[in-house]
Amino acid sequence: MPRGDEFFMREALRLARQAASMPYPNPWVGCVIVRNGKIVGRGFHRGPGSEHAEVRALAGAAGRSRNAALYVNLEPCCHHGRTPPCTDAILAAGIKRVIYAIGDPNPLVGRKSARILQRAGVSLTAGICAREARALNEVYLKFRATGLPFVSVKAATSLDGKTATRTGESQWITDRAARLSGRKLRAQNQAVVVGINTVLADDPHLGPRIAGAPEPWRVILDSRLRLPPRAQVVVSGRSIVACCEPSDARKRERLERAGARVWEFRGKRVPVEKLLRRLASEGILAVLVEGGSTVLGSFFDCGLVDRIYWFIAPILIGSGQSRPAIAGAGVSALSSAWRLRGASVDSAGRGWMVRGNLSRWALGS
Repeated sequence: MPRGDEFFMREALRLARQAASMPYPNPWVGCVIVRNGKIVGRGFHRGPGSEHAEVRALAGAAGRSRNAALYVNLEPCCHHGRTPPCTDAILAAGIKRVIYAIGDPNPLVGRKSARILQRAGVSLTAGICAREARALNEVYLKFRATGLPFVSVKAATSLDGKTATRTGESQWITDRAARLSGRKLRAQNQAVVVGINTVLADDPHLGPRIAGAPEPWRVILDSRLRLPPRAQVVVSGRSIVACCEPSDARKRERLERAGARVWEFRGKRVPVEKLLRRLASEGILAVLVEGGSTVLGSFFDCGLVDRIYWFIAPILIGSGQSRPAIAGAGVSALSSAWRLRGASVDSAGRGWMVRGNLSRWALGS
């Protein structure tokens, strides 16, 4: 491996995260142009419809790209989409060596770009910093392989795993500092999913409430359309209500008039996997599920959770009638319990936040 490849690839990975907002359904991509051991061009992809990282980096090189090396964390594209193929720009610029971390699972790319560049006499090196590159684009890689979004779960409980007292009081389990940390997670996802009982009980805002942070879609599982049109999630102008057909036409019209999008599904309960597939079809690939317990139970029972963020307050609630964090069927044997990989514990206000991975797609540190 030529000296310096990992250094320059890590710079490309750093650049990839510079986009001001999530680029989904596109991947995070950064690129550097290197000539005589020095970086002469840098670029990153800002989101759908904008120039790709390679094109921006080549523009920054301003003619110094001939016989240079190009480092990019994902195999360059070779197809016409909203922008022209990056392979065309690479060849036109006179790049002689391309180094990429991982291949692009997009069927329109998938090793085709590599063959195009090799046939044109460009030297290729793949696999540099591949682990870091896969972790960076865990959301995109899962979507390309499964057609599903990446699902994170956020919960806030007492030490004994309760989310409310036996009388239903739930505000607030955690302190203000911990809640602020939870809101930051909303800014890192395109949609926040809750059940109708949570909305009726708490009328949550479900936004990050952080200046400049992107506003996620509020997705409410509401089989019988009980959602009030004046609920904060509807007033946000970013709400999707998932219900079961046939729905009440008057309730649906009232919600749609208030600005909500209403999606109907067959069955007595909203099928969460079908809901996720529809979200993915609209480019919503990063989803945060916040509850309540029945909703969390559905996602866990269906094996749809990739990562958890579990906030624990230093309090005890007790009682067999107080609400647990996860309902649903659960597991019948400890050998079947959901086990975390790469778990970590950090302070969150006066309590703690446990972070851990559950699926093979969850790779980030």
